[in-house]
Amino acid sequence: MSSISNLISKLSFICLGSILIYGCSSQRESVTNRGLQNLSAKYNYIYNSNILLSTYQEELARTNKDNYENLLAVYIAPAPVDYLNAAPKARELEDITKKAQAIIAEKNLSNYLDEAYLLLGKTNFYNSEYFNAVAYFNYTANAFKEDKKVYLEALNWKARSLMQMNNLVAASKVLDTVKMYLDSVKSNKAAPLATLAQMSIHKNDYKEAIAYLKLAKKETSEIQSRTRWPYILAQLYEREKEYDLSLRNYSKVENSNAPFEMYFNAKLSKIRINDALNKLTTNRKQALLKLLKDEKNLDYTDQIYYEVAEDYYADKDFEQAIHYYQLSAQKSTINPNQKGLSYLKIAELNFKDLRDYVSAKLYYDSAVTTLPKNYPNYESIANKGQNLEFLTERYQIISDQDTLQAIAKLSEKDRAKKLDIMFEPKKEEVNVSTNNANNPLMNGQMNNANSRNQTDGTFYFSNLTAISKGYPDFKKRWGNRSLEDNWRQSVKSSGQINQQNQTTALNNTNDTVDSSKVSLADTKAEQIKKYLALLPVTAEQLTQSNEQIIDAYFEIANFYQQVIKDQQEATRIYELLLERFPQNRHLETINYSLYLAYKDIDQAKADIYKNVVLSKYPNSLFAKTILDPNFSAKQNALEVEINKIYNATFEAYEKKDFEKVISSVNEVNQRFPGNNLQAQFDYLKAIAIGRTQYVDSLLTAFNEIITNYPDEQLITPLAKDHVAYIIANLPSFKARAIALLDFDPTEPPFISKQVVASTVKPIPPIQKDPVVEDKPKEVLAQNLEKPSTTIPLQTIPETKIEVKAELQKPIVGTKEEPKTEPVTVAKPVVTTPAKQVINNIFSLAESNSYFYVIAVADASLNVSSSRFGIGQFNRGTYAEENLRHQLIELAEDQLIYIGDFSNLKDVKAYYTGITALLPKVMKIPTAAYAGFYISKENFSKLKDKETITQYLEFFKNNY
Repeated sequence: MSSISNLISKLSFICLGSILIYGCSSQRESVTNRGLQNLSAKYNYIYNSNILLSTYQEELARTNKDNYENLLAVYIAPAPVDYLNAAPKARELEDITKKAQAIIAEKNLSNYLDEAYLLLGKTNFYNSEYFNAVAYFNYTANAFKEDKKVYLEALNWKARSLMQMNNLVAASKVLDTVKMYLDSVKSNKAAPLATLAQMSIHKNDYKEAIAYLKLAKKETSEIQSRTRWPYILAQLYEREKEYDLSLRNYSKVENSNAPFEMYFNAKLSKIRINDALNKLTTNRKQALLKLLKDEKNLDYTDQIYYEVAEDYYADKDFEQAIHYYQLSAQKSTINPNQKGLSYLKIAELNFKDLRDYVSAKLYYDSAVTTLPKNYPNYESIANKGQNLEFLTERYQIISDQDTLQAIAKLSEKDRAKKLDIMFEPKKEEVNVSTNNANNPLMNGQMNNANSRNQTDGTFYFSNLTAISKGYPDFKKRWGNRSLEDNWRQSVKSSGQINQQNQTTALNNTNDTVDSSKVSLADTKAEQIKKYLALLPVTAEQLTQSNEQIIDAYFEIANFYQQVIKDQQEATRIYELLLERFPQNRHLETINYSLYLAYKDIDQAKADIYKNVVLSKYPNSLFAKTILDPNFSAKQNALEVEINKIYNATFEAYEKKDFEKVISSVNEVNQRFPGNNLQAQFDYLKAIAIGRTQYVDSLLTAFNEIITNYPDEQLITPLAKDHVAYIIANLPSFKARAIALLDFDPTEPPFISKQVVASTVKPIPPIQKDPVVEDKPKEVLAQNLEKPSTTIPLQTIPETKIEVKAELQKPIVGTKEEPKTEPVTVAKPVVTTPAKQVINNIFSLAESNSYFYVIAVADASLNVSSSRFGIGQFNRGTYAEENLRHQLIELAEDQLIYIGDFSNLKDVKAYYTGITALLPKVMKIPTAAYAGFYISKENFSKLKDKETITQYLEFFKNNY
């Protein structure tokens, strides 16, 4: 009997096992299989995944550093990813992803596919992979729309992901649907209500945010939200000036089990509101400073000092305000937000109230280095510091040149003595042990301490393990930093100077060394020798030194007036410049600028400067603008018309209708005498004369250009080069019936603008001029004008108008250095520390190949005449450089690129030189183009209008 029972038991066990194996097959749908998959998915995957997600969220909340100076975030989202120092993904999120993917792959008959897809969306959200997160939540919302709870949760997380991507428009549309479905569920409303509140905060609609957050607070069961949300409500009520309700909510936080930092800030806020209501500040300072006596507040000393500084600032006691802001930064050891905020406040105080822009620049640098990159207006703060670099560079120039001049004026004996002191090597700091070598008691204590620390390893600098770990951590965060003052500041693009440097620069008493020219690696004698070579000892050198000072002052004043909008400081610098250098080449602009500065505040002084402009510069644009306030608008309309006529004339020139060119130029000179392109019109006429008449007529035309436009920077240097070459080869030219023969038949003719291709072609490489030694000398000597070599794909060959020497040598002659026109400062060019990746697209890494680029934002515009002007600039100013300009046509834009340049310095110099002349070079509307420089590596990434726009923003922020 027992054997039969055993047999039955075994058979039953085998059958049951077979049923389980058969039922667990993912390929067969059955009630048993579905039930088993539901059981496994719920307890083996979903339950464990939710536990892991809760653990991760708690850890994220614990490590999150809130900035109590601003509105707290309603819910805690991941911080922006630092792609240069990205941390590995959290282990919990990886485990959740694997479990969710297992449900989708192996438990596809279960009822938990919706939760699996939601989990995948959430892990992507917390990994900052928001595009993937949106895709998962979007799929879940569409696939499981019947389940209102799942549908609402998917839409809520989709909206959060879009908000993290700063796509507030799309997020708002999703939240409109969320609002429609809120009443369709009875529970789980707290999260979508919190998202709606956060969106209202983004829109600065604090009343709406309050309404949503109050509803969310009623719905939530989370302890963290029950303390965090009352604090945010208190902040919102404070901004809405509903102080009673704000105090009530701060009191709730103070009396709750909120984290101590939140409790402490709630207490500070209550003091601030009560004092504001009672119009008290002195008692508040005393109350705040009393908090320092409580040991519990030790970690919040920085915030206490900051609040005290805020009160002094409100009282306009700027000295005490700076003192306490500095104390706040000094005492801030665990809160980088607070340290950065204190630096920022000092920077803004110097900028707005004290007008100490050099000191402001240093503190902006410190703020940018310390604040997180997701801090509100972070980019704006960084840009301010970069802009102010423009001032520090020019103050340094003044300081250096004044020092050089002062030393140059000394006798040889006094000069040698002065330089000996200046280049005396700095003494190393005395070691503590050496300093106390004769103190037996101190010696014994130090030796005992050292031996103890070496034994137990508790003293940091005696613990080799700690040092080996600490140094890489320091280097990872700060990079290679020199041991110097202000070491936290980012690597300087040029030497930063402090307020003392500014003052001494203005007072002409600085003894600084021009460190850019003198290497500290040299010996003292070598340093002195190099420095002596810089001294302006001759009249010509002194003039050049003064020109540098004049230009620096002029650009500083321009910057104050046009960028910072500080008329008072601009006026001071302009007048200082006139006092030091009453005769300089910027007098016309300086007097007009001073007229503008005084026009609304001191009419008597304004009239003085106005009369100077009208009497000494009656034909200037400034004089015409003073006499006719609408002159500028009329001038713009005139320039549009002139450009139109020039393009038509140039088209006739392309078609070799030289008689029409001559008649068109004569007509425009009669209709619009003195127009801004007159020299260029006359140049076209001169070439047309050379194509149809004897060499004497050509020389006359060129010499008239040189005589009529002595200061013209674009055409006159080119005309001088042509004349010099013709004179050097006059017998050859005299033998011709026509001065300039036609194009070289062996070269391709000038190709007019091609039709824009439907697809973007690869960027062709810069092509060099071909070797021409084997060309007949007759052909080479005959060509005054020769097209460039053929450029493949969508580019247009460059038209060169130049006299060719026997081996195609560019024209050289008695070329004068072009005079610099008055500078109008729009935005300073600032170099920032090199980084490997910027915006995930462009890089600031150094390159050995750079281009200057003019981006034309309209593919339909004909840029042939503009490229002709670029060629004129290149041959007149860079005749020896063999620069080439080429064209790439994209779907919506055109890129004219010039180069290449072997280093950043050269391309920046080209950028500076051509920028002032672009209105004359480009024959298209100013708003239609933008000039910039770019590395070859970044240039290859310009594919369309979007990438061009991104680079222009990148260029503005970093250069």
